[in-house]
Amino acid sequence: MNPNLQRILLVDDDHVYLQRLARALRDRGCTVAAVETAEAAMAAARLLLPQAAVLDLKLPGASGLACLRELHAAWPEMRILILTGYGSIATAMEAVRQGVWDYLTKPVDADQILAALTSDPSERQHDGEITPSSLDRLEWEHIQRVLNDHQGNVTQTAAALGMHRRSLQRKLRKEPPNP
Repeated sequence: MNPNLQRILLVDDDHVYLQRLARALRDRGCTVAAVETAEAAMAAARLLLPQAAVLDLKLPGASGLACLRELHAAWPEMRILILTGYGSIATAMEAVRQGVWDYLTKPVDADQILAALTSDPSERQHDGEITPSSLDRLEWEHIQRVLNDHQGNVTQTAAALGMHRRSLQRKLRKEPPNP
């Protein structure tokens, strides 16, 4: 464990994932504050004074990018990691412009998070250019976003996507396509 990363702020609106990740980081010797909104993140950060923060990109209210801006402005030395289930080149580039330490696509575990937070960004090995997602993957991600926006209601999601409910159900039964 890096002694400079003992206090970590976690911000994710998925309560189960947040608690599982917080427990795993505590098991690895970290002091963790786990909150579900960007607004709560700032209050928790003032109390914990974290050396690192792990933010979900899509949060209720203010987004993970807005939270990144606020945290980075208040604590410029804080290592901030963005997590998202809906990774895209555009959001990754925006996060980099705003000072993110790293950007990972879910699912990730505590070891991957700690590895990303302790690595030196200038020494990261990148395999060249970012490869765009396949059209099938983009469609799957869009469906997941709209489904999430409608709190898992398939009928409302199908209506919002302009497709038949049964067609949407068939697409939801499939595994996500490779990126």
